[in-house]
Amino acid sequence: MEQNKSLGLLSLARKGGNIVLGEEQAGAAARRARLMLLASDAGGHTVRRAKSFVAGTAQPLLTLPYTRDELGDALGTTSCAIAAITDVQLALAFVKTLGEPEKYADLLQELDERVKRVEKRRAEEKAHRRNVRHGKS
Repeated sequence: MEQNKSLGLLSLARKGGNIVLGEEQAGAAARRARLMLLASDAGGHTVRRAKSFVAGTAQPLLTLPYTRDELGDALGTTSCAIAAITDVQLALAFVKTLGEPEKYADLLQELDERVKRVEKRRAEEKAHRRNVRHGKS
């Protein structure tokens, strides 16, 4: 059940344009990605490339309990070894659906802090737009 839920979230991310698939595209999106995903049976070259993509950034790399074929089926492709989620709230929801909170505790805490920062920025931006339109009260 949990597997279907987490793979379903990836499918929704694909439909919403919040995930980038493939080695080249994920590498190009590494700076704006919020979470890099790696299939459990990814080849050695792909693993090295994924680690190099996140080496200069603050983005975490998560090796999933799913194979390339399982990821590909969920994402509508033949197979997928590497992907990048570009929305932080979706990344947090995905990690929560993986289960095993003790295994992903550090990652969950980091993503939760990032979500709070994003929500704070959005609230400040909304208040700023309101102040520009109506004047500060």
